[in-house]
Amino acid sequence: MADSTIGEKLEAGLDKLSWSSWISLTSRILAVNILPLALLGGGIFYLDGYRKQLLDERYKLARIEAQITAEALAGATRERQEALLIQIGKEQRMRLRMFDAEGNLWADSFALDEPAFAFDDVGQDTWREDFAQMLDRAVDTIVGAEPIPDYIEPAEAQADSWPELARAREQGLSQIQLRDAPDGTPVINAAAPVGLKGSTLLTTRNAVDITETVRSARTTLVGAVFLALFISIALSLYLARTIVLPLRSLAKAAIRVRLGREREVEVPRLPERADEIGLLARAVSDMTDALRLRIDAVEHFAADVAHEIKNPLASLRSAIESLARVDDPELRKQLTDIASHDVRRIDRLVTEISDASRIDAEMSRAKFEPIDLAALAEAIIERREYRDENRNLSVEVAKPLGAANVMGVPVRLERVIENLLDNAVSFSPQNGRIDMQINIEDQTVRLTVCDQGPGIPEDAREKVFQRFHSLRPDAEAFGNHSGLGLAIARTIAEAHGGSLFAQSRADGTNGACLILSLPHVVENAL
Repeated sequence: MADSTIGEKLEAGLDKLSWSSWISLTSRILAVNILPLALLGGGIFYLDGYRKQLLDERYKLARIEAQITAEALAGATRERQEALLIQIGKEQRMRLRMFDAEGNLWADSFALDEPAFAFDDVGQDTWREDFAQMLDRAVDTIVGAEPIPDYIEPAEAQADSWPELARAREQGLSQIQLRDAPDGTPVINAAAPVGLKGSTLLTTRNAVDITETVRSARTTLVGAVFLALFISIALSLYLARTIVLPLRSLAKAAIRVRLGREREVEVPRLPERADEIGLLARAVSDMTDALRLRIDAVEHFAADVAHEIKNPLASLRSAIESLARVDDPELRKQLTDIASHDVRRIDRLVTEISDASRIDAEMSRAKFEPIDLAALAEAIIERREYRDENRNLSVEVAKPLGAANVMGVPVRLERVIENLLDNAVSFSPQNGRIDMQINIEDQTVRLTVCDQGPGIPEDAREKVFQRFHSLRPDAEAFGNHSGLGLAIARTIAEAHGGSLFAQSRADGTNGACLILSLPHVVENAL
């Protein structure tokens, strides 16, 4: 019950994955290995949020710097103001410009002294810088970032040429404006009123450090992702190759076996592989060999069946055809007896053949149960004596003290014991004795049936288990046995995990012994 539940859950899980059945195994391996890298690559877009946070912090800093600088300039003389513009510009790497109440530029730190910074010349960028700028634009496009105006110096040095200055003059409050430098780095302008006479201050900072930090992290991440992607694809293709190619080879071999175009198709066993693929290859190879043996056995069996049935049919046909030409009542009676005997023989053959062909299939579906082999044998002997099937032969039984328990199908093990006793009765002389011994040794239950007949030559002890073996006692009427009894008995024994074989009597007297060996089951394990 538990096994069926597990199987149903497994099948349900496989059904849920059926949507991916049309995807090749190589594609699935690649997808599984690339997906984590794609998620890692998403960190590139996270860096865009990180850049915005840095800019927000820099906006606040620029506003505070502009306000503090404006307060410092408000009460200073012109000479002091110019000195402050130069000093602050150098220390903070900024450009500071003062506009009077009319909006005219009257002081510029870049004009008063050497510029504190300069924009990079785009024409001199290296391929790394070009790639970084291209990556910036790609990320901005993907995340849908708002466009940032380019930083362009106005043609006229007037306060109203700068929107942030115009707003600061109008509202009397500090203002911030972000622009893009030619190399893609952010330029932060901060405008603040100076004193109460209408003067204004404009600070310009090229926040190269923000861009360099983000670009460095982004470039490093992209490089790492591409390197990992290359390695992952290479390893995935190698893994797929080690899995897919053997599977394709096995599939092609299986197709050739199915089509039957090549009698001796060699299924690769992959002996050098100790993994699951190697186990599968060897299992498929063994299965193919077993299938070939089974097919050969079926073909031989069919040929033997045709041969065995053909003989009584020929005899039956001859008897029937002769009946029409014979008038002698005694001869007609003999022909009728021959026809009746042949019909019974054909019926017996058909029954035995049908039983032999069903054994494998029935045993594969049969449910085993614990059986006391000694008790089963005693019951069979008692029934045979009641029906006088032992021909007045005495059957001596020696059994162990404990229960000789085995796992099996009672009706099939009964058939084995019946066949062994039938064989012993056939070869035993008049007033002879059949010895049956049941013992337990080495976790095995052995049932031995010995007769006092002529015995079996050593070179023929395997032949007696072949189908349609025709060696019978001289006194036995022809056709009373199909030659399938011992073959069926061995098949049943092997289906129970046991064996059936022949040997001479241990006491050295004439006769043969047939030994049935089955795994012993301890009572505590039942």
